Amino acid sequence: MLRLGLLTVAAVLAAGSLRAAEPPAKPNVIFVLSDDLAQGDVGCYGQKLIRTPILDAMAKEGTRFTQTYCGTSVCAPSRTSLMIGQHTGHSPIRANREIQPEGQKPLPAGTYTVAKLLKDNGYATACMGKWGMGLFDTTGSPFKVGFDHFFGYNCQRHAHSYFPTYLYRDDKRFDLPGNDGLAVGQTYAQNFIADETLAWVTANKDRPFFLFYAITLPHGRHEIDTQGAYENEKWTEQQKNYAAQVTRLDTDVGRLLAKLKELKLDEKTLVIVAGDNGSSFAPNSEIGKLFDQTMGGQLRGFKRALYEGGLRQACIARWPGVVPAGRVCDEPWAFWDFLPTCADLIGVPVPAEAKTDGLSVVPLLKGGAAPKRDSFYWELHEAGPSLQAVRFGDWKAVKNGPSAPVELYDLKADPGEKTNLSAKHAGLVAKATKLMADAHQDHPDWPLRDKVVPKKNASNPGES
Repeated sequence: MLRLGLLTVAAVLAAGSLRAAEPPAKPNVIFVLSDDLAQGDVGCYGQKLIRTPILDAMAKEGTRFTQTYCGTSVCAPSRTSLMIGQHTGHSPIRANREIQPEGQKPLPAGTYTVAKLLKDNGYATACMGKWGMGLFDTTGSPFKVGFDHFFGYNCQRHAHSYFPTYLYRDDKRFDLPGNDGLAVGQTYAQNFIADETLAWVTANKDRPFFLFYAITLPHGRHEIDTQGAYENEKWTEQQKNYAAQVTRLDTDVGRLLAKLKELKLDEKTLVIVAGDNGSSFAPNSEIGKLFDQTMGGQLRGFKRALYEGGLRQACIARWPGVVPAGRVCDEPWAFWDFLPTCADLIGVPVPAEAKTDGLSVVPLLKGGAAPKRDSFYWELHEAGPSLQAVRFGDWKAVKNGPSAPVELYDLKADPGEKTNLSAKHAGLVAKATKLMADAHQDHPDWPLRDKVVPKKNASNPGES
């Protein structure tokens, strides 16, 4: 009898030991993508006038990255890169292209996304805020590429108004009272989006989930329901609104983090907050100058260019107990790394149909080194000449049109890209030229061209 009892106890202990050795549950993944947030807008990157206490605290509780790169320096192709894990040398979307009366050029049929990857592995999936990669009756509908739920704006042009006449819940349109979509109205859209986001997280707290929280703040038009702490500043109305937009973004991230703590999901959830394509403003502009978005000239350029100011994003990652607290990481990674990173997080291989250019940055998130790679590559095909840029090691090359000369910068010594070294390094220019040629895949929608063409059915600069 004693022998049997000891064996039983041993079996129970052994079973408990086996359970303890099992891998942890699949983490929740939240990517908060802010529209047009610059590094220089955030306190932990050096901003002095705009209050961002939540993001600053998040950086202390997690890791702040100084060289996280977006897909390219405008909205739709940057988001596409994040979703599908491809750089813009062969991504199906390489510029903003609008469709009338509403929507953007859709993702092609069968596009493999990070949402599909996670949905196929048991995750609830939602996009909140702005989609902009295909209306619901197209191949780019969020529901055709892996999302269970959608709430907000589908069309990025429609998202220019913070007081729109309607939003979407899934594919059903509903009206917002007291708004005309042309000026400040009665109903601030972000209030609805923030509340819906918290409700969805609560409803899915008992299963792994992926939330793509694509907040439109602080994108123009610069409208806000309250200027809050900035109301009495001796600034222009646009400056006060912009600061209030950034702080409202910060507040809504804070509400989300508080909800995770309330639901006891804090240690089960990776949260990444990033901008999508850099500041919209020139350094000498009304907003760029007051708020010093270049951080004293540390980064050159802004949206719609391929210099570092348009490509490097404010990016903070938080996951208590996993992502090191208080770390400032200078190692580079890019939006197209997100899909393979999620595959690595849940322990599955990247499916062949993803055709990703990315590499998992799970070791980097956990405090280790960035993956080794040959280069990063970007294209942009807006109204002007086609732009190309490539980074290899600490060298960065920019080509502002197929016939333009290659500019060459040493980012380690010159992160502000002030000194063009192409005349001194013919070999590196030749290498950069070959890297660009190898990374670019021809496509009839995205020819490399020098000719400046008028914009048709496209957003104005600074608008998407």
